[in-house]
Amino acid sequence: MDVGPKRDIIKELSAAIRDVSNLKFGLYYSLFEWFNRLWIDDKLHLLMQQHFVDYKVRPEQMDLVREYLPEIIWSDGDWEAPAKYWKSEEFIAWLYNDSPVRDTVVTNDRWGFGTACMHGDFYNCADRFNPGVLQTHKWENAFTLDRTSWGQRFDVSLSDFLTSKEVIQEIVITVSCNGNVLINVGPTKFGTILPIFEERLRDMGRWLNINGEGVYGSIPWIYQNDTLNSNVWYTRGRQSTNASTIIYAFVLEYPYDTNELDIYPLGKQINKYGNVILTGLDSLNVDSEILNKDTTQVSMLGMEDTKIEWSASHNKLHITFPPKHHIDKRGLDYAWTFKIVIV
Repeated sequence: MDVGPKRDIIKELSAAIRDVSNLKFGLYYSLFEWFNRLWIDDKLHLLMQQHFVDYKVRPEQMDLVREYLPEIIWSDGDWEAPAKYWKSEEFIAWLYNDSPVRDTVVTNDRWGFGTACMHGDFYNCADRFNPGVLQTHKWENAFTLDRTSWGQRFDVSLSDFLTSKEVIQEIVITVSCNGNVLINVGPTKFGTILPIFEERLRDMGRWLNINGEGVYGSIPWIYQNDTLNSNVWYTRGRQSTNASTIIYAFVLEYPYDTNELDIYPLGKQINKYGNVILTGLDSLNVDSEILNKDTTQVSMLGMEDTKIEWSASHNKLHITFPPKHHIDKRGLDYAWTFKIVIV
């Protein structure tokens, strides 16, 4: 409010976020500032004094909570001092017991060196953390659309940005392993983002509009990655019951069948369509008798009106992909989701 635009940008942003149904408002807070005089002085005293924490960090933290009521506090800048210096335990005790957001707030794990992957409602562990295997504690993959930078920069080339396909793959693998996704876009000093960032986010939005059923509110399946096909990842629908199981299989690469080719003039060969074999259902004792046409439904999200051909044998589900040009006409790209309902 004192410098810059003379506006309470945080309050304006929080109001805009809360005006949209189902969105939560959170705040990022960096514990230390490289060039703050109090911080530099505390470092010169080997962190045996805490003037920076007492007169800068703690008043700001409490003011942010009381003024803006964030539902997420994303702490950072923790690696130069222990949690005792930051008085993190005191702040978190107040946050969860006496603050106005005590019943709704969640926090991450960056509260002093040694706390990452140890304490917090969800773990960040490290930037771009994506272990590729199931984690028992809720975690988050925080990554940037710029492969290296968290801020806006102009010394970039096209190869410095994640492709839309790579963004979708990060989302699928993360969610399959019980993680959340945090995607960073560095804005310009004018508060805008580059068109390439907009393109990536719009591509992601279009994909989620079709495939979000297997993402939002899902829980991990017994298997995350298919044993036979490394390009297949699984989630389970929360709407599953004792009487029925809903499994989502995300296929990250179109399975071209090299045995079925269309031969075009000049000898050009175009792959027509292919099959995908899923082994991640064997815990259900899948076979041709149990997984029968009367009690099982297989569909592709976005193509529910198209019959999907499939068969089962030896604990494997064989699915025939729709032809690629049929999928393309529906605007389906980057990854494809099969919904498997077993009664």
